[in-house]
Amino acid sequence: VGWWIAQDPNPPKPFVGGSLKALDNAFTWAEKYGMKVIVDLHAAKASQNRFEHSGARDGFLEWGDSNIDETVAVIEFLATRYGGSPSLGAIELMNEPWAPDVTLDALTKYYKAGYDAIRKHTNAYVILSARLGPADPKELFSFARSLNRVAIDVHWYNLFTDMFITMTVQQNIDYIYDQRSSDLDSWISANGPPILIGEWTGEFGAKKGSLEDYKRYTKAELDVYGGATFGWAYWSYKCEENHWSLKWMIDNNFIQLNMR
Repeated sequence: VGWWIAQDPNPPKPFVGGSLKALDNAFTWAEKYGMKVIVDLHAAKASQNRFEHSGARDGFLEWGDSNIDETVAVIEFLATRYGGSPSLGAIELMNEPWAPDVTLDALTKYYKAGYDAIRKHTNAYVILSARLGPADPKELFSFARSLNRVAIDVHWYNLFTDMFITMTVQQNIDYIYDQRSSDLDSWISANGPPILIGEWTGEFGAKKGSLEDYKRYTKAELDVYGGATFGWAYWSYKCEENHWSLKWMIDNNFIQLNMR
């Protein structure tokens, strides 16, 4: 969700209303069908990563110490509204803060304040997103050990950098089994908090791939990411790009969820 959800149904322009009703519906449906909801603050006011999905229109990252209080207020709004729901699985305090612009000091101050705000209303898990960019998810481990019922969220895509674009399909698959698996094992063995692979998808950097290539690639992801101690989430369930759509991938036999 975006920060403007706390001002629904009349958020400031250019944002539009309706997100709060949509989230209410998600909780209603989750309770009906025995599911859990993870609420993620995907867009913090002033933008934590400069991308459009953080609510930025101008490509500037401006989130920092001066925005902590107003961001915590949004988290408190969500915790107050949904903290008593049996369908609340977790609240994630921020999506993809960008290093080094979002400093570790500012981020941990915010994470502690957001954690405290949530704990006034619920004992649900609190998820801490690892920083993107030149940062190691383990930088949050010592901080997280001082808190109860927290998990670290890591996003893994074999995309967006020249390294993956120049890899063959097999090299992308090998990278999952070798590097990704090694990273996950090292985090788990470090006695840190549970790990969530909170975003991954069936697309890879190599542009040409057959049905069998995509099946082998997604099998590798499921084999490795299935070991994450807090689970995984595919981005996304429905998407206009076929390989980013979990529903399309399953319906068209690219992904078989019983392959592990």
